[in-house]
Amino acid sequence: MIVAPLRKRLLLSVLLLCSGYVAAQYTASPSAIKLHMAISAIENLYVDEVDTKPLVEEALKAMIVKLDPHSAYMTVEEMKDMNEPLQGGFDGIGISFNMLNDTLFVVEVIAGGPSEKVGLLPGDRIITVDGETIAGVKMPNKDVIKRLKGPKGTQVTIEVKRRNQPKLLTFRIFRDKIPIYSLDAAFMLDNNTGYIKLNRFGATTADEFREAFRTLTKAGMEDLVLDLQSNGGGLMSAAVELANEFLSKGQCIVYTEGTHSPRMQSNARGNGLYEKGRLVVLIDEYSASASEIVAGAIQDWDRGLIIGRRSFGKGLVQRPIPLPDGSSLKLTVSRYFTPSGRFIQKPYEDGENYDRDLIDRYNRGEMIHADSIHFPDSLKTQTLIKHRSIYGGGGIMPDIFVPFDTTSITPLHRVLSASGILNRFSLEHVDANRKELIKTYADPDAFIAEFTVNDELIETLMTYATRDDVSFTQADSLSDKTLLKKQLKAYMARDLWKSADFYRVMWTENEALLKALEFLNEPKKYAQKFEKD
Repeated sequence: MIVAPLRKRLLLSVLLLCSGYVAAQYTASPSAIKLHMAISAIENLYVDEVDTKPLVEEALKAMIVKLDPHSAYMTVEEMKDMNEPLQGGFDGIGISFNMLNDTLFVVEVIAGGPSEKVGLLPGDRIITVDGETIAGVKMPNKDVIKRLKGPKGTQVTIEVKRRNQPKLLTFRIFRDKIPIYSLDAAFMLDNNTGYIKLNRFGATTADEFREAFRTLTKAGMEDLVLDLQSNGGGLMSAAVELANEFLSKGQCIVYTEGTHSPRMQSNARGNGLYEKGRLVVLIDEYSASASEIVAGAIQDWDRGLIIGRRSFGKGLVQRPIPLPDGSSLKLTVSRYFTPSGRFIQKPYEDGENYDRDLIDRYNRGEMIHADSIHFPDSLKTQTLIKHRSIYGGGGIMPDIFVPFDTTSITPLHRVLSASGILNRFSLEHVDANRKELIKTYADPDAFIAEFTVNDELIETLMTYATRDDVSFTQADSLSDKTLLKKQLKAYMARDLWKSADFYRVMWTENEALLKALEFLNEPKKYAQKFEKD
């Protein structure tokens, strides 16, 4: 029997929920009332004391996972981690780092950031943070980051081991706002062609693109390659802003629609920096969401060529629903459609197959052969200007397919790269020879043009790898090391200067980018790709 006070409390809870007091902007359904009554019963009637918070969190996760692959329940910490890259910054000390032999190794000091101001240098090893040892204790990366981050204006004291310095150096750093950049690299491929690579779509993406675009224009750029390979997306608003740079006034960029969300359409404003001029957009199987909005709009309006492999296929739009404790539901509220009306979300009814989709694509041969990709005629539509055939229902299919290159990666290269040995060797080699290298090669241009990874350095690398119990066969020793040498040089360029210099070395190994240059350098061939099938 429920005693009178408890009965009243349960009844009051139900009445409050029904009246909309608990969640004023939502109407309580029978299911919501049922869930609330179950929680109230557990709290008030269960035989033992129960902390219902973890029960509610598990219930929320179990409910959301039944909806679609992109809706999720997010804790306060998860929300913060998700939003930081999209907002374009966080509060910290301003370094990029790698964990080398269980020690934090400073790879890059952000220009103008708090670490640069106090004299921290690439190659420094951070030993303690606020008196706590973080080196040699197998501390997870997220715990290290947690100790270095903090509110703007707060102080953190670190002790650093610097090469050729007998004692630890102490730095007191006042944390500040540290930008998170969307732009990985921007440089000229040849006298006429510019290259811009974006890694995400965040609050600062459009501004970063515009700044890079203007710089390349001054350097003589006429044609542009926009690299969205492995760009998993981000803010839809950022995708709209970027697409606006390429499309003419009034042209639709994207529209969204859902059962409870009326159609909302975004159109180009007519103030873009590059409404004319030849354009190529690179995509692959990891290009998703906002990347697909941009690629879809460019393709639908016959504005540029899409080159690479079929994109991921995410056409669902999420909206954060804040909850009282600071956690949130990331809830799918609508679908997005390209200007021609394509819905490019791949099927997700079978959750297990959804998670395996990219593996299944590879096993079907889709990454190697374009004719392994089959779309039903029901998904076929046409571009809006030239009336070329295009497809929806599972990503953006490129105009020009470029297979995944399995020939250049040898077993030796795969082992050294996947194990992190190649990266670690570069860090240590650059750290030990930084002054000599900088003296010989005064800037990245000189290094990229003149430095060569010779066989002797590769032998040193392989000796280094044996310390990690990596054994080599005779075939490994005789295998082609061209790509291995190129990637080691790229890592060294990054470790000596900036991350963008990695791409300046490696771009000639990007098959999709080489294909883009091939078409851009032959105007007739480029134009022919826009002819109706």
